Amino acid sequence: MNCNVCAAYLAVTHDVKSKGIRMMYCIGCRPRNKPCAFLKKSCDLLRKNEVKYCYECPTFPCERLSAIDKRYRTQFRMSEIENLHRIRDEGIEAFLKAEKAKWKCPQCGGVISCHNGLCFDCDLDRLRMKKRPYRWDSKPD
Repeated sequence: MNCNVCAAYLAVTHDVKSKGIRMMYCIGCRPRNKPCAFLKKSCDLLRKNEVKYCYECPTFPCERLSAIDKRYRTQFRMSEIENLHRIRDEGIEAFLKAEKAKWKCPQCGGVISCHNGLCFDCDLDRLRMKKRPYRWDSKPD
């Protein structure tokens, strides 16, 4: 997961609670140099810091990651497994650069969240009105 495009991480970096928006906050795993919170509970290798990225595992992609990937492809227009392939093949810096361009808001240059398709700089009014802040308003193309 790229923390930079996560709605819970963006909620922290944009302090949306102070703006009247109730959302889960997450300070991110990678920014704190921690293993993935989604997977470390079910993965001894991540929990013991024997791998940094799931692609380093001999069972990549595991059943848990595949389930998360399916949900993300269906609901959030991204693939965790494809992200890991890109990090493995191109390196983390190239991946983050491409992600920055992919999720850049065309109106203001801010970051669009993968979880709801909204920019946390210029779409806060729309976010405030959402009953389900972790859902896109439209179906994927």
